[in-house]
Amino acid sequence: MTPEELLAARDRVVPDVVAGGLRVLFCGINPGLMSAAKGLHFARPGNRFWPVLHRSGFTPRQLRPEEQDELLSYGLGITNVVTRASARADELTAAEYEEGGRQLTARVERLRPQWLAVAGVTAYRAAFGEKKARIGPQERRIGDTRIWALPSPSGLNAHWTLETMAEEYGRLRSAVELP
Repeated sequence: MTPEELLAARDRVVPDVVAGGLRVLFCGINPGLMSAAKGLHFARPGNRFWPVLHRSGFTPRQLRPEEQDELLSYGLGITNVVTRASARADELTAAEYEEGGRQLTARVERLRPQWLAVAGVTAYRAAFGEKKARIGPQERRIGDTRIWALPSPSGLNAHWTLETMAEEYGRLRSAVELP
């Protein structure tokens, strides 16, 4: 992908992969430029979402971004806090996070997943005004939907290794009610 193609993807929206009654609705911060250019969630090669999802037991094999719609067959989906694409999450404004939190709340109220898993505790804090939130299950609920703040799978999140991230996602996996 050329630098021009990536820049042209700025502000694009990647369509959600959702259905009603999901077991877990994963929520990214916002699409990166490569994801927006490809129209696929977590599409940058260095992003650890797909390997972590498999290693934590959510999927029987490691899916590729092109197979994202297969998540629905496992009762999983993907959305974002902020829908517009940017090169980095730090380009987003506080107002965008707040509006994203309102829109995400409406989406969750409509879709009613068992769990909303926000992949980025900083994004969770900004979107919901929970300044002291930590990784793990949250007190807040949206209707009957429970919330879990997860580490961001971005390659820029050097505080978490693939293994420790898979362990945390695995904690959520253990909490999810199976059909």
